[in-house]
Amino acid sequence: MIIGVGIDVCEIARFAETIERRPGLVKRLFTSTEATKPMASLAARFAAKEALAKALGAPSGLSWLDAEIETDEVGKPSFRVRGTVAARAAALGVANIHVSLSHDAGIASAFVICEA
Repeated sequence: MIIGVGIDVCEIARFAETIERRPGLVKRLFTSTEATKPMASLAARFAAKEALAKALGAPSGLSWLDAEIETDEVGKPSFRVRGTVAARAAALGVANIHVSLSHDAGIASAFVICEA
């Protein structure tokens, strides 16, 4: 059963400008592993975290660092959740989180499905 669905898009150049103006955001938004990715991948990960928050009902108090995008050996992305995000997912009965990332033509996008 689907518990929630979220989608988000992020203009890569605008995201990069924001990071340039406020470099401290990188440590607030991304884990140390995520922070090593190129800008287009960071924008896609930001969109994924936004999409996940939407799929979880957009409650206040979620920590960006409690949702980490990992990729397997073939490049398939998945979420590793902990802390505030794991607690919200558990409260909703989420057993699986599916995520798809894309970036093309200057836009990063993400789609998330939370499933019981």
